[in-house]
Amino acid sequence: MLKLFNTFGRKLETFSPVNPSLVNIFTCGPSVYQRAHIGNMRTFLFEDILVRYLEYTGYAVRRGMIITDIEDKALWQAEKERTTVQRLTDRNVRQFLKETDALGMKRPDYLPRASEHVDHAVAIIQELLKRGVAYWHGGNVYFAPRKFKGFGKLFGIDMKTWPKQIRRFHQDTYPGVQWNRGDFILWHGCCGCEDGCWETAIGRGRPSWNVQDASTLVQYVDETLSIYCGGYDNLFRHHDYNIAILESVRPYPMARFWLHGYHLHVNGRKMSKSTGNIIYTDMLRADGYSFADIRFFLLYGHYRTVLNYSADAIRKTSAHRSLVRRAALKLAKRAGSAKPLPHAAADRITAVFRREMDNDLQVKAAFDAVDAELKNPALERATPGEAASVVNALRRIDTVLLCIFHR
Repeated sequence: MLKLFNTFGRKLETFSPVNPSLVNIFTCGPSVYQRAHIGNMRTFLFEDILVRYLEYTGYAVRRGMIITDIEDKALWQAEKERTTVQRLTDRNVRQFLKETDALGMKRPDYLPRASEHVDHAVAIIQELLKRGVAYWHGGNVYFAPRKFKGFGKLFGIDMKTWPKQIRRFHQDTYPGVQWNRGDFILWHGCCGCEDGCWETAIGRGRPSWNVQDASTLVQYVDETLSIYCGGYDNLFRHHDYNIAILESVRPYPMARFWLHGYHLHVNGRKMSKSTGNIIYTDMLRADGYSFADIRFFLLYGHYRTVLNYSADAIRKTSAHRSLVRRAALKLAKRAGSAKPLPHAAADRITAVFRREMDNDLQVKAAFDAVDAELKNPALERATPGEAASVVNALRRIDTVLLCIFHR
């Protein structure tokens, strides 16, 4: 049985979907004020593995992802590049989809841009104002966490320590700051002809980053999500903001399981523009690595641990993958077009893969366990039919990993 580490409660739990006939998953998407780097891609790949493994085990899955194309950083970056927010974000969306396709990620079933749901965000803000958990100040709308019972329950905030004096934070986010203990912004009022603003029922402005997930979810999912995924950074502030907003307008929990993927470091340091160590997929392609090599490197490590990139690390994982691929292709050649016949190795390969993946998606352990089974000397004596059975098991596994037979 699949067990996942639920951030809500900080423990491994047996996965039980809200709706057994359709697992609804929602994941944070890219902030397209800039191009996604391989650290971002690592999070999206862990979510891809989650979806693919659920499907492998027999679940029907419906996944949504929001593209954040409205936020402070998009406005600042567009101004810096002397372009419009629309042109900036369009370019980065195209690049994102091109790269995620190349890395073998399944397209989400719905992939809206935040800019397509401004009216829905406004409707939510109006409802929050009506319920008294939000208020106008200085042309903006703010959410008052102290008025939402249970605020901070995902992160585990003790609201007794929350300041009683009103503090307002008017930016979408504050890089480098984990928590802003005060009221957070829902709506940026706009004056004049600023880029990235809309004429709406509550005036001219734009929805904040924090209300955008809710504005999307109310259109696509009318039940508690089975799983909500995102990067570890969003566990600070953003996801508790999401919960407070959505659960203020809906009578049921936002999600049953919360999963968070951890960072990727470069030579032991977190990726950042200031340190000049940002890495993109095309840089690795220029070094001779295939997209399957890149995918495997980013997956070969547990999603809840920091993964460290170095030239040596990707070289080693690529070589490891190549050896397993060679063994799988050798078996496929022996199998030819033979009809599959039962072989204990096929059952063992499936069993060890599921054993490790059922333990909170341990991709590295699962891949290594499959590799160990492929080194079993008994496979050297397998008939074409028996080899075909093993190859079928490997091909099924590769619908999840996309790293065994892919070049």
